Amino acid sequence: MDNRITLLKLGGSIVTDKAGTGGVEYARLATLAGVIAARPDLRLVLVHGAGSCGHPEAKEYHIQDGVGPANKAGIAVTHEAVAGLNRAVVAALRAHGVDAIGVHPLAACRAQSGQLISCECIPIAQLVRLGITPVLHGDVVMDARRGACIISGDQIIRYLAIALEAGRVGLATDVPGVLDEGAVVPEITRDTVGRLSIGCSGNTDVTGGMKGKITELLALADAGVESHIFHISRIEDFLDEKDHGGTIVRR
Repeated sequence: MDNRITLLKLGGSIVTDKAGTGGVEYARLATLAGVIAARPDLRLVLVHGAGSCGHPEAKEYHIQDGVGPANKAGIAVTHEAVAGLNRAVVAALRAHGVDAIGVHPLAACRAQSGQLISCECIPIAQLVRLGITPVLHGDVVMDARRGACIISGDQIIRYLAIALEAGRVGLATDVPGVLDEGAVVPEITRDTVGRLSIGCSGNTDVTGGMKGKITELLALADAGVESHIFHISRIEDFLDEKDHGGTIVRR
């Protein structure tokens, strides 16, 4: 097995009831924590989406339109929503014996015009070397031009994969992969993506749903790093480097 870092993104629809109002999927988190705990030698960095804990707040305060005096309260409200979810994810991991710690992008990352431009990655790498699993999440971060913006977990995955020279990158979702007219697309490249009909999330999502995900992963592929999108039920297959029946995004 590759001894480099594995980056694993848990979609917001996995860790919350995304169609609801902030409900955390505690049972699923417990199952996921057990899967990760069973692989103690895994050098893992986790990133999770906001789901129903963050997207509604960001939309209510129009965070993506820019932040100024009129809507600055949305920074704290949105961050607290996603930070609460992060605490639940970390608690589930620790309850199963995984030495995990939350890392909040609000304090570690910076954006410009809605795009992540910097992230303090050295502490994250040091945590992994100590056998600790950092857990990051989609968050509101300060933006050089807009005041603040929402950075998706997918943006964070792209940035960290390159900065940490990750060995493997996986995104667990509530669908079996990228779907085109109901069928799983086994492989996506820049040459083939234009022929696909990829929809956005039907739930409240200020970060672009599947289209936003593919945009980030194609940029990651441009840097020479392939990524895997698969159903959450196949997470063990991904971690064990087996066929997960999903989609691979590559150069």
